[in-house]
Amino acid sequence: MIGYVTIGTNDFEKAKTFYDKALAALGAGRTMTMERMQGYGVKGSPVMLAVCKPYNEKPATAGNGTMVSFFAPSREVVDKVYADALAAGAKDEGAPGLRGDTFYGAYFRDLDGNKLCVFHMG
Repeated sequence: MIGYVTIGTNDFEKAKTFYDKALAALGAGRTMTMERMQGYGVKGSPVMLAVCKPYNEKPATAGNGTMVSFFAPSREVVDKVYADALAAGAKDEGAPGLRGDTFYGAYFRDLDGNKLCVFHMG
């Protein structure tokens, strides 16, 4: 049901470099590119994450209670995305691990403080 999610950045070039590295293990790469926005997605899927400089030209801020989650095909990919994100400058918000019986997830914040999760069910 989700088509795309947009999050803001205050340093567009650094954000693109961060997401290039952080999402690579998911098979995601750059899709739609515009002057103020960079989309990321997986080939064959219409779902996209868009990172943009806010159009109102005010500073981007992370939403309190807002989180974007990415599905991973395995626990190993969760571990890889988390490690790659931290290596690219993310801040830890919860190391990979089981939460409940079948939810395996990891949490981190990007360079602008946006909270992200990568998870695998089962």
